[in-house]
Amino acid sequence: MNALPAMPPAEDETLSQAEAAYRQLRDKLIMLDIRPGDPINDGQLAAELGFGRTPVREAIKRLEVDHLVVSYPRRGTFATTVDFTELADVSEIRELLEPLAARRAAKRANAAMREELLDVARAISELAPTPAQSRELMRYDLTVHRLIYRAAANPHLEDTLIRYDNLATRIWCLVLDKVPSVSGHIGEHVDLLKAVADGDADKAGELALHHVTSFEETIRKVL
Repeated sequence: MNALPAMPPAEDETLSQAEAAYRQLRDKLIMLDIRPGDPINDGQLAAELGFGRTPVREAIKRLEVDHLVVSYPRRGTFATTVDFTELADVSEIRELLEPLAARRAAKRANAAMREELLDVARAISELAPTPAQSRELMRYDLTVHRLIYRAAANPHLEDTLIRYDNLATRIWCLVLDKVPSVSGHIGEHVDLLKAVADGDADKAGELALHHVTSFEETIRKVL
């Protein structure tokens, strides 16, 4: 089976060790490479990721704030469970903020960012994934959302939306084997990215809202 082409990074590349450790651990937790309920061993993770224990410990503290890990006295630290009852709460926030980010991105993205958005749209439109590549496709989903959040040029909005998109992605990844098709969900991004790149704020907002609501509907059908 051929691997899907890698997406370009959706975040800045000049990182401290603590930030790099945080992002790598965050995405392992989001994509369920670290499963819900798994113990979090800072020494083991430091060796695996190639960082010292200090940046990994700093990363773990931030991941607690993100509700991706939880610590218990005398028991240790664990990846949080995925709570499907949070779906409505997460979706409610995203239905308000995702269209806002898309509209802002359409208005504020610079020329280089608009070209990057179109490059990603072209890459997605040319995909021919197999059902077995559903998990790889979800990495495209993360990249698209993070690009739009960055293009919106509001760091507070970006931080908030990344946190809630992370929680939504964990829910999606947990039910991937029950979802008939992920490629359709990812394919929705093509028109959204083009609307943002074209500066069509109204269309971008509408498509972003549809994307979030269709996500929730799909999840509810398989629960």
